Amino acid sequence: MKLSLVLIIFRSDSSIAQEASKFCEEVLKAKNINSIRIQSDFQRDEIAKHLYNLELQPNIGIVLGGDGTFLKCANILADYDIPLLSINIGGNLGFLTQEKDFLFDKSFIEILENEEYKIDFRNRLNCNVYINGTSSAKKVIKSYDALNDFYFKSVEEDISPTNQIEIEIDNEKVNEYKGDGLIISTSTGSTAYSMAAGGPIVHPSIDAMIINPICPMSLASRPIVIPSTSTVIIKPVKKSKGEIKLWRDGSKCLTIKENYYCEIKKGQSPCKIIKFKKSTSYYRTLIKKLDWKGDLSQKNFKN
Repeated sequence: MKLSLVLIIFRSDSSIAQEASKFCEEVLKAKNINSIRIQSDFQRDEIAKHLYNLELQPNIGIVLGGDGTFLKCANILADYDIPLLSINIGGNLGFLTQEKDFLFDKSFIEILENEEYKIDFRNRLNCNVYINGTSSAKKVIKSYDALNDFYFKSVEEDISPTNQIEIEIDNEKVNEYKGDGLIISTSTGSTAYSMAAGGPIVHPSIDAMIINPICPMSLASRPIVIPSTSTVIIKPVKKSKGEIKLWRDGSKCLTIKENYYCEIKKGQSPCKIIKFKKSTSYYRTLIKKLDWKGDLSQKNFKN
């Protein structure tokens, strides 16, 4: 890959990430590669201004932080079709990030130039929030995109967070979930909140959605994996007490009122993630983060 312009995004509340971004900038400058540094708390209109004034679109975006920082950036930058290289700075090994050694030993440039990497196309989810009306035309209130997941939880915090949510899949009513909430996840997000709530681990190359109830009151309410081509409708049950809030990738969106409903389906543009061939594999990451046994023959045991 020939690099002419690189977008460097660093975690805004981390001095370590800020220093790493300056280091990255200097390394690129020594190779006569232009770069732009911005903090990770930018808004969509800010990045639009940055890119609008450029003669060339960045070849890649380098995100310095952890999985959370990457998620904040991914949904905005995916619309610009910019491949993203996420390097873990100051945190634990993540599912979306590369090891920081690639940055500080300066090997990342040679890896990119020699194309010793692959680009993973990760599906995103789109959620349109509608208001029920008397006319046949549907009125969109808000539209959101998520790389990991959308989830629904009660607004009220002073009492038990139990709520009741109706779900339809491809125009067929499937269930009413009663419990603490409901998660709609991509395969990429299966190792995030969904896994913590007891959902299955789904390899990110599998084109699927995971529907996972959060602490359901019925043992019959189980996680289900469905095709990514499905359309999922989420509605609050009218007899349910309290309001429900929509979240995406760990950030609050809006309150779903009684006359609202959400339509969730596969997003139009995937997120392009640069994965180094020399980086830790997906399964090795699972072994390390989940403390699995792995290959016992590769371990050194003390007598």
